[in-house]
Amino acid sequence: MTTHLEPRLPDAGLAGSYINGAWHWPEGRLVVENPSRRAPICEVGRGTSTEVDLAVAAARAALPAWRSLAASERGKLLTELGRRLEENAEEVARVLAAESGNAIKTQSRGEAMGAAGVLKYYGGVAVEQKGETLPLGPGLLSYSTREPHGVVGSIIPWNSPLQLGAVKISMALATGNCLVLKPAEDAPLAILKLAELADGLFPPGVFNVVTGLGEEAGAALASHPGIDKVSFTGSSEVGKLIGKATADRIAKLTLELGGKSPTIVFPDAIADGRLDSTAQQVANAMRFARQGQSCTAGSRLFVHKDVWDALMPKVAEKSAALKVGDALDPDVDMGAVVNAERYGEIRAFVAEAEAEGATFLIGETPTEDPAGFCPNPTIITGVDNSWRIAREEVFGPVMVAIPFETEEEVIAMANDTHYGLAAFLFTHDVSRITRLTRAIDAGWIQVNQGGGQIPGMSYGGTKQSGMGSEYSIEGALEAYTYRKCVTINIEGGA
Repeated sequence: MTTHLEPRLPDAGLAGSYINGAWHWPEGRLVVENPSRRAPICEVGRGTSTEVDLAVAAARAALPAWRSLAASERGKLLTELGRRLEENAEEVARVLAAESGNAIKTQSRGEAMGAAGVLKYYGGVAVEQKGETLPLGPGLLSYSTREPHGVVGSIIPWNSPLQLGAVKISMALATGNCLVLKPAEDAPLAILKLAELADGLFPPGVFNVVTGLGEEAGAALASHPGIDKVSFTGSSEVGKLIGKATADRIAKLTLELGGKSPTIVFPDAIADGRLDSTAQQVANAMRFARQGQSCTAGSRLFVHKDVWDALMPKVAEKSAALKVGDALDPDVDMGAVVNAERYGEIRAFVAEAEAEGATFLIGETPTEDPAGFCPNPTIITGVDNSWRIAREEVFGPVMVAIPFETEEEVIAMANDTHYGLAAFLFTHDVSRITRLTRAIDAGWIQVNQGGGQIPGMSYGGTKQSGMGSEYSIEGALEAYTYRKCVTINIEGGA
């Protein structure tokens, strides 16, 4: 590996937690590893309830002044952080690629710029926190305002840490809350780089970062009595635990959890020369370039039987063309899954399906002891919607493809899951689009494209995929503020 590809890591003295506007080293340490190379990168602090207590106390002390600051001023600070990230995007992207395994070429550069865009979006719309006036009659003035919940505890995963961190930071701070952010132990470095960029920007205590294990720092944050709201992105299993931890004190809660998203392709989607573009969008929806490590991945592909033979070879060709390897290699399209545990679970899913008679259109069961955690894009056929690999979230580059014949059949299969996060529909029949987007249980549906979230759209799930929405000012107001109603007798009479 050539030296120019190596990232500049957070400064050695700054790789602990960031609390009350200063860097703090916990007693314990965690080793962050590069999953592409199976080699250690550096150590970060292993924060515990001690660090969470310090961060929450700092946030509570900063809250009165921060919530009183004009929304436009809070917005300016978020916009400035977005500008700083944009200026340092390449450096931060290299750190992100090294720790997450997400390829610098296809993923990490885009995520760094996308995170900057999120910060700048919320910086711009922070002033849109409007209330209402109510016509209650002569002599009465009644109006409502939006008020922050208080101190927010946010916990983010490793698959898209910078983007999700930017969303949590922006939504909390724009609405007048203070924040304690706990990044994933496998990928905290890009968030620490963002904290470096934010150092000195916000008043002390407004923005805090505590690194550590989920069962230690994360659990302490979710159950802390000084946390008024918890925002969590991650697995449905952990989301349930966090829901229980917040229930006792009736803390506010946003959950963005797992998914087993359907991708549905009708015959007209490949008509009129659209075969190539549709196949590419289907591959994009699977998030192969992110190693399938996305809760929105279209991992259940339902293809109408009339176009199966035309479409499936093309989807296989597009997917197999991705170059797999070291995430910091500028020629690599698809990097590594994040750690040995994740790699082993992916391997177990695929091996089980292979043993039960599934067919590989592309890919194979991953090797048992790889040099880097880099499985190949895999498309499995010969299964039905009842198989475990078609029902549970693999969170790896594994798509199952199933033929269908009727709308009714494919709607039933698409909805036969406890998840309801995303869906992808490919057809140019407007009536069909209207019917299916209404019938499919999902919080976010894309039609004739397989792209990602864009700031301004509302994004969230139903069923066990979570509660609340993100990426929009409406979602921020719904999830991070409450409505206060004030009624004044302006004539002062009895």
